[in-house]
Amino acid sequence: MRFDIPDQERAGARHPHEIFLINLIVNHILIFVSLMGMATSYPLLLLVVPVASVLILGYLLIRARRSLTSEPWFVKCHWQICARRSMFFIIMLAIMAAAIVIILLISGGDPKPQHYAFGGVAILPTMLTVLVLIIMESDAMNQARQGIVPDSMLERYPKPDGIPVLSED
Repeated sequence: MRFDIPDQERAGARHPHEIFLINLIVNHILIFVSLMGMATSYPLLLLVVPVASVLILGYLLIRARRSLTSEPWFVKCHWQICARRSMFFIIMLAIMAAAIVIILLISGGDPKPQHYAFGGVAILPTMLTVLVLIIMESDAMNQARQGIVPDSMLERYPKPDGIPVLSED
């Protein structure tokens, strides 16, 4: 549904999506690709990406919880959308990390070339998730800009009285 939301609240509703998109695009794509070039010399440097991501995702989750009591209804709904997606992404990162640890344990800490293929298979679902989340968060940011709240959020957080509905789409 589309609502008549003040511009200031629309801007506040875009913030969680912007932060999450920065994490996905800058951290998981740009920084990861640039660090891959240095991975042969400094393999532990690749840990920068998941550590930074967990810190950003942790901030988003904490801030979303705080928004339940401190933000207007529209802003709160968009923080909750972002929090659900952040939790999903944390789960995907944990699955990827577990798969990589299992591969390292099987290889005895000294991976052979065939183990790299298994590592690639472990990373692929997370990379696809990043791409899908970029699309979803871009759409959510556009919805925040237009004053739209998805029906799933309306069921969880009903609209308070006094907010006019512009369209039922």
